[in-house]
Amino acid sequence: MNGTTKVKLSAMMFLEFFIWGAWCVTLGTYLITTLKFSGGQVGNTFLTMAIASVISPIFVGMVADKFFPAQYLMGILHIAGAVLMFLLANMVKSPTVFFWVLLGYTLCYMPTLSLANAVCFNQMKDTEKEFPLIRAIGVLGWIVVGLFLGFAKIENTNIPLYIAAGASLLMGLYCFALPHTPPKGAGKKVSLGDIFGVEAWGLMKDWYFLVFVVASLLVSMTTSFYINLSNPFFNAGNLPFPAAMMTGGQISEAVLTALLAFFFAKLGIKWMLTIGMLSWALRYAILMGDPGPSYSLWVLAIIIHGFCYGFFFTAGQVYVGKVAPQSIQASAQGMIALITFGLGQGAGSIISGRILEHYTVADVTEWKYVWLVPMVVSLVVGVLFALMFKVKPAVVDAEAAEKA
Repeated sequence: MNGTTKVKLSAMMFLEFFIWGAWCVTLGTYLITTLKFSGGQVGNTFLTMAIASVISPIFVGMVADKFFPAQYLMGILHIAGAVLMFLLANMVKSPTVFFWVLLGYTLCYMPTLSLANAVCFNQMKDTEKEFPLIRAIGVLGWIVVGLFLGFAKIENTNIPLYIAAGASLLMGLYCFALPHTPPKGAGKKVSLGDIFGVEAWGLMKDWYFLVFVVASLLVSMTTSFYINLSNPFFNAGNLPFPAAMMTGGQISEAVLTALLAFFFAKLGIKWMLTIGMLSWALRYAILMGDPGPSYSLWVLAIIIHGFCYGFFFTAGQVYVGKVAPQSIQASAQGMIALITFGLGQGAGSIISGRILEHYTVADVTEWKYVWLVPMVVSLVVGVLFALMFKVKPAVVDAEAAEKA
């Protein structure tokens, strides 16, 4: 891959995650403080991402992979998303209308994550060496916009939505200048069973894999509390420059992701997954208490994101990749994505919204009780997982072979 192509793909990935970071982190604050949505309405609003995460594989697998060049389809989706995001920023105030317009937006945006990867992979000769650096540029895009929103102190306004709309339009136009990526699945039959990994569900006949799946579902439900509500919480607690401070989580994620191979070798998959689950419990326990001098404990709750995300989501994907037969690898990854990002975070969005509403009276929220539920669940699940789960010998052998 030549230097010009690297620059094009890096700019694409930067904009892709700049857009997401522009609206997702601060949306809860805008809905609660400015539009005066109830907790339940906030939870329903964030449910749109989970719904889109379930539907987008159908769209990519049955439409994008078969009929349209990836870069053109991505451009059309981002332009359509720009229009919908502009409507959210400029015209939509009703919770019901906001839900449906945001659902339309997320249905446009979520497929572009897979399409962006497809554009990259189509240009690369060695994805293991070339893709990580370009993907890291995406994290940089999220960090840059988060720093801007935080230091500009516009988290409770509709300006982040305008920024996302403008960036989406720019990205949509830019996509038409990306390298050509023709549809790979033209002429091939793709069923819903293939897309949702139906064949891989048979892996749950194994007790330990079933334990992993149930634990992943339950802990994924707790992650929605932080994803959806942390920015409103930090704003309510007067953390300086909340959106900017929260980019520490992405920095931590980038560092820990780069070190995952080291931790796999030293700890193994079981203890990485256990630490990942318990890290979520630790994060919520910290948020329940006093922030400490200079908000040091809250900063700690932010920067342990690398353990929360890398040791839970990423390590889980690696585990699935090791236990699933080669013939159903894609199906297995699709299944665990559906369970975690779709079902788990979707249910968590609804539950977190209802709990927020229950513990909010006269615009005052008892946040320690909001964090109590996900703390207890992630703690109990993490402990039970450590007691009930073990890596089968076949997986251990695979790890040893990989090290060799």
